[in-house]
Amino acid sequence: MTQHVASMVRPVNESALPTRRRRIAVPAGVVLASTVVLAACSLVPNLPPAPPEPPPESFSANLPPYRIQVGDVLEVRLLLNPELNEEVTVRPDGHISTTVVPDAKAYGVTPAELAATLRRSYAKELQNPRVSVVVKSFAPTRVYVGGEVNTPGEFITVGPTLTLSQAIARAGGTKLSSDESSVYIIRRGPGDKPEFLSVKWRQVSEGKDPAADVRLAPYDVVYVPKLGVAEVYKFYNQYIGQFANPSFGFSYIINNPTTGSVVTAPAAATP
Repeated sequence: MTQHVASMVRPVNESALPTRRRRIAVPAGVVLASTVVLAACSLVPNLPPAPPEPPPESFSANLPPYRIQVGDVLEVRLLLNPELNEEVTVRPDGHISTTVVPDAKAYGVTPAELAATLRRSYAKELQNPRVSVVVKSFAPTRVYVGGEVNTPGEFITVGPTLTLSQAIARAGGTKLSSDESSVYIIRRGPGDKPEFLSVKWRQVSEGKDPAADVRLAPYDVVYVPKLGVAEVYKFYNQYIGQFANPSFGFSYIINNPTTGSVVTAPAAATP
């Protein structure tokens, strides 16, 4: 070990040494990285302070009306004809069937809207039917987050669907390689046709636009793309680095300025 260290130390000509201070080589990449970090320290603007307690009913007062989901268990009640009361489950196609109504769309409508639809259908068989719909069991809603997040996957909730920020938080946040300005949503539209919708995630993460924290629809997919520079780095590692991996070393001066020696650190071995 002593011989190995001694072999790394070589004498230096006294004329090449500075007279008063040691010389240390600082990699240019360290300086550049420090500059980038300092330039990115103030992204969030001045925001109003949060109150000690949220206003009463601030959450429930702003919730949208509940819309029936696939898998919900509904109780259809007829006040004047209790013999026709029954429980039904919303099928995967979003429809239900009762004793009187063979098929009715339930997915995506409120219980009151479904009751009105059933009332018109029951009126063909009964006089002045008084129909109500009660949700007995709520099916969980699902959203998905993929791409450059720490824990991509499926996230299940009961009740209101997640917002954009809640979904990304469930996924462990975005990676350093993520392109936060290009996040988008994949949503199934009419006829089960997929569509791509842009979102302003950076406006949310930097505290600039609270309205950009949109609420997701059931089965939405939030996708966080990768930065272009990350794609270049991936290409380098896959196609260049493994065949022509460069090595780097550094040297510095130790001991007395007049009798100093240069220590050269060996470059890391290529795997």
